[in-house]
Amino acid sequence: MRISLAITVFNEEANIRRLFASILEQTRIPDEVTVCDGGSTDNTVAIMSEYSDQIPLTILIRPGVNISAGRNVAIRESSGDIIAVTDAGVRLGTNWIELITACFKQQNTCHAAGFFCADAYTTFETAMGATVLPALKDIRPQTFLPSSRSVAFRKEAWEKVGGYPEWLDYSEDVVFDLKMIKCFGQFTFVPQALVQFQPRSTMQQFARQYYNYASGDGHAGLFLHIHFIRYFTYLVAVPLGIYTALTVNPFIWLLGLIALIAYIRRPIARVRILWTNLQTLDRIKAMLLIPTIRIVGDLAKMAGYPIGIWKRVTIRKR
Repeated sequence: MRISLAITVFNEEANIRRLFASILEQTRIPDEVTVCDGGSTDNTVAIMSEYSDQIPLTILIRPGVNISAGRNVAIRESSGDIIAVTDAGVRLGTNWIELITACFKQQNTCHAAGFFCADAYTTFETAMGATVLPALKDIRPQTFLPSSRSVAFRKEAWEKVGGYPEWLDYSEDVVFDLKMIKCFGQFTFVPQALVQFQPRSTMQQFARQYYNYASGDGHAGLFLHIHFIRYFTYLVAVPLGIYTALTVNPFIWLLGLIALIAYIRRPIARVRILWTNLQTLDRIKAMLLIPTIRIVGDLAKMAGYPIGIWKRVTIRKR
């Protein structure tokens, strides 16, 4: 069973060594590593080239490609029967390749989903990881849509669904997942196939990330009901609740506090797992950051989703 690892990168000089070091540590080294670079202007390509004598590496330069096109280029040029996919900005668990591809020994398996967790180095990243990344106990395998930072599939399955949607700049892995599930059923979930993902390190980076995610959702026509609930909450329910608390019954403030606690309950539970290396004061800071991160993320999504809808209306799929 020939296994290829396909990656697309762009200006990742700060992160790429961490990924390649984890590839070298694998209990099962991939038969080839194919990387599509989207025209990096930093030292990404030079750094990757340093590893060419340690792993079977092919680097393809395709300036201007988006994430979907970059992944498709890397996969198309890979010779493996099984394609494992990940991203820059992660560290692979030492047995990630071995675990995420083991199920393909069964002939009826077409795709497998690994898992990911926060690789946090600062107080802010700890709070971010707890807020935006699910814990394993939050996952329902029968409905899980994997991130393409930890996924594998047969190349022939990728071909059958037409690859990643190159007309879409963001949320491309969600659309790809849905096409794979429609053709081949739910992904085989392999939670032990773990990658460590570094969360965004500033609020500005996070806001931009979630703006882009929501723009992709709108462009692809995804999760309309979830976005509608968010607009209704912030534009109708919250203003109405504040008005009622100020003019009718102050008891509404208590109900609002209870609602906020319920909204951040899961991140609070997750941060207590991630903060083992933080001092007491930093733990308090992480707890206080969680509601702010939630609200900023919601507002960024509310700003990005209409932009995606506009793209869907005005830009024809290619």
